[in-house]
Amino acid sequence: MATSSQPEPRVPADNREDPTSKMSFFDHLSELRQRILYSVLAIAGGLCVGLYFAADAFLILARPMLDALREAKLADKLIYTSPLGPVQLYITVGLYLGFVLASPFVLHQVWLFLAPGLYRNERRAVITFLSSSVLLFLAGTAFGYFILLPMTLQFLVSIPGPFTAMISINEYFDMTLVILLGLGLVFQLPILVFFLTLFRIVTPAFLWNNFRYAVLVIAIVAAVVTPTTDILTLMIFMAPMLVLYLLSIGVSAAVVSKRGQEPGTSPAGASTTVIAIGLFVAGAATLLWAGQHFGWWHLWP
Repeated sequence: MATSSQPEPRVPADNREDPTSKMSFFDHLSELRQRILYSVLAIAGGLCVGLYFAADAFLILARPMLDALREAKLADKLIYTSPLGPVQLYITVGLYLGFVLASPFVLHQVWLFLAPGLYRNERRAVITFLSSSVLLFLAGTAFGYFILLPMTLQFLVSIPGPFTAMISINEYFDMTLVILLGLGLVFQLPILVFFLTLFRIVTPAFLWNNFRYAVLVIAIVAAVVTPTTDILTLMIFMAPMLVLYLLSIGVSAAVVSKRGQEPGTSPAGASTTVIAIGLFVAGAATLLWAGQHFGWWHLWP
């Protein structure tokens, strides 16, 4: 009697490429422990290097303040009000610098742990998001260091009155850290809009129809964040946020278009727009700084 042979079920290619499908729970724990150990060692090494170069790193951070003091015809010296002030400053700067130096290796260890469990299209999406997020964060900090911070400091030290500027190193570092990190986070707006659109919370039409309210909110945020009261600094701070909002509308439209053409596909294709935004903003910030630095134009004193 002939028996009908049923074809063997086909295993998807992505599953065949996934080594985690053959790993037990304890194998995953062992892999996680190894990645954590490597990350801790990298952070420890980064902290040692950061502490060694803490003085040089703070000189770079202090350059806008020293330039502003020289422009105001004041002594280009910073002060400390506690005997432990310089020690605390160098330790703090070294810690932050160490984490920054170790972060690429730590992210690589996280990627090595997560990547085997992801499909190929998911890996592309994660790499795209990480790249665009880093680019936007660097663009935000570059805008703060080269453009907003010098303008703000020059305005603050030029305020007339029966007093003189005596800038504390710890207070200056705290203010600089807040401005740079704050702008780095603000520049993540396209990433936020991407996910809001992906989960159908916002649409391009919604963002465009409420543009006037977005301008009002951006103006309020700029007025609260900027430590000066002049309208020029306010407009300089608002300009990149408005550009980011408009480009976020383009990101949202790209997500909707991709979802309409290929409903079941990964968002990696639409997210390439975010990388273009990061490159555009970083290039614009670099061009503005280079023009001011080399005398091509004078946008601020």
